[in-house]
Amino acid sequence: MTEFVVEALAQTVVPVAGGGFFPVRRVFCVGRNYAAHAREMGGDPEREPPFFFCKPADAVVTSGEVAFPPATAQLHHEMELVVAIGRGGADVAAADALGLVFGYTTGLDLTRRDLQDAAKAARRPWDMSKGFDQSGPIGEIAPVAKIGHPAEGRIFLKVNGEVRQDGDLADQIWAVPEVIAALSKLVRLAPGDLIFTGTPDGVGPLEKGDLAEGEIVGVGQVRVRII
Repeated sequence: MTEFVVEALAQTVVPVAGGGFFPVRRVFCVGRNYAAHAREMGGDPEREPPFFFCKPADAVVTSGEVAFPPATAQLHHEMELVVAIGRGGADVAAADALGLVFGYTTGLDLTRRDLQDAAKAARRPWDMSKGFDQSGPIGEIAPVAKIGHPAEGRIFLKVNGEVRQDGDLADQIWAVPEVIAALSKLVRLAPGDLIFTGTPDGVGPLEKGDLAEGEIVGVGQVRVRII
């Protein structure tokens, strides 16, 4: 029996529609995967190869209350489709990539925008703007067997009942199979990996007390109160 010298952390899990739990291994995120969002962030929406950043597994939380993080005055919401990987692989062809997917869910890539902007200006990594505690709220995972592979459909976010983000999955610069294929050329994917696939335009601030409610039609919902 393995003896740990410090307390071993509990496995991060996400509930699955219909029963069971998905164990989270790693969390990858795609940057600027919608042209309109790339423009609003001052980037070029040209179809360059996708780039990725990460969040720690325990940044993932299910719908509920999320604490306003320290060290920021600009907490921003980014509503996203999240892919749950159920089968591993490396150097996967786009034509085979959907075979790795267990299911899909909705997620918020919460961002300390002021820290991110400062890191960009200094040409430093922006891990602390993306990978802080509770920075990855997500909804229940819908298995592929139940919903198929959504390639289009409305994705939107309301804050206190007001629509802030409103787009369509079809507007992604890189479709899910292309994202998986590109990522699998950088790391070996494994069961339990999550991939946040980018956000439409309309990102903006969240304040203490705000209620953020996101939905992707045909996939599910995510709902968090900032406390």
